[in-house]
Amino acid sequence: MLLELKNIYKTYIQGSMEIPVLKDINLSIDEGEYVAIMGPSGSGKSTLMNIIGCIDKPTEGTYLLDGYEIEKCKDRELSAIRNKEIGFVFQNFNLLPRQSALDNVGLPMQYAKAGKKERRERSLKMLEMVDLADRVNFKPTQLSGGQKQRVAIARAMVNQPKILLADEPTGALDTKSGEQVMQIFDELHQNGVTIIMITHSPEIASCAKRVIRIIDGELYEGTDAPKKHVASEQETPAEDTREEKEASEEEQTSEDSEA
Repeated sequence: MLLELKNIYKTYIQGSMEIPVLKDINLSIDEGEYVAIMGPSGSGKSTLMNIIGCIDKPTEGTYLLDGYEIEKCKDRELSAIRNKEIGFVFQNFNLLPRQSALDNVGLPMQYAKAGKKERRERSLKMLEMVDLADRVNFKPTQLSGGQKQRVAIARAMVNQPKILLADEPTGALDTKSGEQVMQIFDELHQNGVTIIMITHSPEIASCAKRVIRIIDGELYEGTDAPKKHVASEQETPAEDTREEKEASEEEQTSEDSEA
């Protein structure tokens, strides 16, 4: 088993108010699985992603990741885990605008103190993997949305992490670019990478081999989800609720660049 969440709760404090976001989350994921966690706006999926990605810690419960008991890890240990064990792909790419595609891809290796030659060679290999070998010197402003996301995937995989954690990876893309991204995910999965994808879209979630729903901070698998909520997932999504975002920003410890 690669990761396990046991009785996870997350509650944010705003003034005198307690805002429960995650409620008794239990989840196990084996190495090599391709899992989609799907939920509507305000369901707690971004908070869950932050906990899985070791960006935030739960209020209660136990999180085991590849042998690490995450709640007991110090900040430096968490930084190393984020850098080497988890590759992150975000909806809005999070590329450095003044750096080339090659330099953006190599950033996680730079943080890991890899040598310049090794960093360049592996970054080139990752850009070839996502079919961008002819864009190595392009800056993000010179790339399309789909190309930016492929650079982000290359960056996420450059340290050869066990887990690829993707937050709405096609949310800012057109249909064709989104299909290209999902094809890359499928190829990575076939090569043994564990993929955990956060999405609001049933169509995107169907690309995964296992789909889990999160509704009002609770997880449901298979046909267990309440029917009224399943129907609502077909609606056009908004961002996670303002309350959840503000609470997270107030409580979450400032993280370094590796995440």
